[in-house]
Amino acid sequence: MSTNHLFRARLTWTNLGNGLLVLMGLSVVLPFFWLILGSFKTGAQLNDPTLLLFNPTLENWNEIFRSGVLESTWRSAMVAFITVIFSIIIGSMGAYAISRYRSGGNVARFSILAAQVLPPAVLVFPFLEISYQLRLNDTVFAVLVPHLSFVLPVVTWFLIGFFDAVPREVEEQALVDGLSRIQALRKVVIPQVSPGIGAAAIFGFVLSWNDLFYALILAPGNSATLPVKIASFNTFRGVELGAMCAAILVAVVPVLFMSFFIQKRLVRGISGGAIKY
Repeated sequence: MSTNHLFRARLTWTNLGNGLLVLMGLSVVLPFFWLILGSFKTGAQLNDPTLLLFNPTLENWNEIFRSGVLESTWRSAMVAFITVIFSIIIGSMGAYAISRYRSGGNVARFSILAAQVLPPAVLVFPFLEISYQLRLNDTVFAVLVPHLSFVLPVVTWFLIGFFDAVPREVEEQALVDGLSRIQALRKVVIPQVSPGIGAAAIFGFVLSWNDLFYALILAPGNSATLPVKIASFNTFRGVELGAMCAAILVAVVPVLFMSFFIQKRLVRGISGGAIKY
């Protein structure tokens, strides 16, 4: 096979790969672009999705301010942050114990993963009964524990691999140098798994932020989170599409900002904290 033929074949595959990347990028950018346009269109203008030149209106944004979207955004952020904080703290300790001490063996690992297989409908009614018994129904506290039930297993499973990647010798050397087990964990192991903690925090935040099922059943009224508020724009009169576009943008922007903010942590080497403690 000639060199020119190999070069043409490689160039063809390169162009094909670049074309697929462009299509994947457009599949993400175009819906986002349509959301931005839709948030500034009237109902009549939204009936023509190909309309690019139009007189923009702020009525949709005024509508989401009047309808309490900002309050729902605050509630979603509070629930997501509290869920992530508890999940990271508990999940880190659980992942460290499973990784270092082989607690429960493979049964513990797969039991954590199996918790994600259970459909939410299996757990929602016990959670609903508990919230009524504790008089927490239609509050953000009624949503917190259900969110922990599906975010904590994911965070724990995610972090086990990062703790497994930290050499035991590094931790043992810290113990020889006079550090306690807790100090070695805090000063040696945690810095090395910090990229994983950052990634797990983003993933857990997105899972909690996007939840509609639990929030719709446990807090559908005065304590509605952002996904529930977005769903409320689908009324018996029809879908308020312009206001829904604006509300979806409000839901998307914090996640994009958070991902960009923690991006630097994700590119750090896993061995970053092993040299100095």
